[in-house]
Amino acid sequence: MESTESEPADDHGTSVTARGKDAGGDGATAGPARTILEARDLNVYYGEEQALRDVDIEIPEKGVTAVIGPSGCGKSTFLRCINRMNDLVDAARVEGELLFDGKNVYDDDVDPVALRRKIGMVFQQPNPFPKSIRDNVAYGLKVQGEDVDEETIHQALERAALLEEIDGRLDESGLELSGGQQQRLCIARAIAPDPDVLLMDEPASALDPVATSKIEDLIEDLAEEYTVVIVTHNMQQAARISDKTAVFLTGGELVEFGNTEKIFENPDHDRVEDYITGKFG
Repeated sequence: MESTESEPADDHGTSVTARGKDAGGDGATAGPARTILEARDLNVYYGEEQALRDVDIEIPEKGVTAVIGPSGCGKSTFLRCINRMNDLVDAARVEGELLFDGKNVYDDDVDPVALRRKIGMVFQQPNPFPKSIRDNVAYGLKVQGEDVDEETIHQALERAALLEEIDGRLDESGLELSGGQQQRLCIARAIAPDPDVLLMDEPASALDPVATSKIEDLIEDLAEEYTVVIVTHNMQQAARISDKTAVFLTGGELVEFGNTEKIFENPDHDRVEDYITGKFG
């Protein structure tokens, strides 16, 4: 398929230039990363309605994988399958396999609470607890029976690029922080137990451009240590920060998955090209 001459646009009409972290640079090519998450013939139903259809995907460890697609295409459903958040929805039914480090997370002997210690999640709206900043970060550790010390709390806040801004204020309520700071506090809470994977469901969609830029910089930094899977409705954001991109389209179908640069500049499927260029909503 020939690349389109015009660049895709984001929600504000700004052109999208795909670069991904594996694009550009000196052209050096690293070897293939180990697969840490894999879906095999994954189907998800909410009652009689099918939300995901025959999804097969292999997500490499570390780096950023973006999940894009129109509203209602199953992006968030896929994300919530990874750490079994859909278990909390009575009508949800999952068929097929979803492997984390080679183990099907839906096997009977998998403890969902222990799984979520290894696969953390950050939601669209910042949701700090009405507790101190310190207690917010420590919450996940305490729930899982882990020891909590100041070094662990400071380390999580530092990794979340928040420590410097709130140093000396750890006893203040997390609700007193700005929206962007609250989201980074939630990220600190998610990474305090030192997970392997960090799931993010549109983590910057409720934030202003300055806060969004800080979150994007943080995501790229976190990808040095963690596997980050981010759902975003903003194609420009996906092009800026991700290494791999998965495109879900209407009907819960994963239509294409590959290097971000290729997905945005020369996709294999007409439907993906139509979506990227705005011909398909």
